[in-house]
Amino acid sequence: MSQPPQADRPGRDRPKRPVPLLFEPGAAPEEGADRFFDLESMDDPRELLERATELAVAFRAAADRATDFQAMAAAQLADPRRFDRLTFAKLAERAGWTEDYAKKMVEYGEGLIKGGGATP
Repeated sequence: MSQPPQADRPGRDRPKRPVPLLFEPGAAPEEGADRFFDLESMDDPRELLERATELAVAFRAAADRATDFQAMAAAQLADPRRFDRLTFAKLAERAGWTEDYAKKMVEYGEGLIKGGGATP
């Protein structure tokens, strides 16, 4: 389960795509190959550290953005103006959260929506 959203998370102004991906994560690996962005094939530890760090930053940025979109969706689904509105309990059940976390996500999502969303 994710940590509660924070309005002032550090690094929120990170680039959208800080590192190019060498292949799509869903792509089928070559026969018999167990690879993770070709990190295991790097011999130079400096190059390995640089590439692994780039990937870690990219995945953190992606996780932050995905959380923002989760929050906006939660706020929309819990909007009292919807005839099919979800309660915090139903929202929590659907997303695998606690009710308290669902409430915080809805509040965070409402703020994002009022501010124009998660995309600049």
